[in-house]
Amino acid sequence: MEKTLQGILLTRGYSTQGTIARGMGWGLIGGLAGTVVMDLVLMGALSAIGLPALSCFSIVGDTVSRFLSMLGIVTTGGIPTGAAAHYLIGPAFGVIFGVLVTQVNALRVNTVRKSLVLAVLYVEILSQPILATTPILLKMTAPQTLQWFGVSFVMHFVLAVVLGVVVGYGLQKMPRGSLSLRRSSGATFQRS
Repeated sequence: MEKTLQGILLTRGYSTQGTIARGMGWGLIGGLAGTVVMDLVLMGALSAIGLPALSCFSIVGDTVSRFLSMLGIVTTGGIPTGAAAHYLIGPAFGVIFGVLVTQVNALRVNTVRKSLVLAVLYVEILSQPILATTPILLKMTAPQTLQWFGVSFVMHFVLAVVLGVVVGYGLQKMPRGSLSLRRSSGATFQRS
């Protein structure tokens, strides 16, 4: 419920503080946490089926190395390069998501559910061009490509769920039932 009284906006229910710094901060935390959870789930699943736990990092590292070699930059592929790429890209996705949900009016989140849905759509759509480079650059067969996209979809879903929940909870300013008084200038006063 919102009412304006002499330049003061009264808001009841969940309220978000949509500053770009808060969005970037919670997005960074959500992206990093989501990447860690995604990697732990993937390494556990790979170990459970008898594959090397770090093979996902190796594939990503080889893709990055191949891409950079096309630009004339020589790097070694493998696990270290793949881990570095994972832990640069995941938090960067989170930061961009945090900025979007705090700065684009149509994407502003006021519930964890909305944040979760937007995060899943954002991560699954935005990751496709990046994921498409692996089968192309590493010349994967059709079955390998289907397996790559299937596993990647599930793992990025895990990342997106963590990102959406962290950002959704992080941007909530106060619990339902509290009253927030906010001047049009941005100053906030709270009264329970």
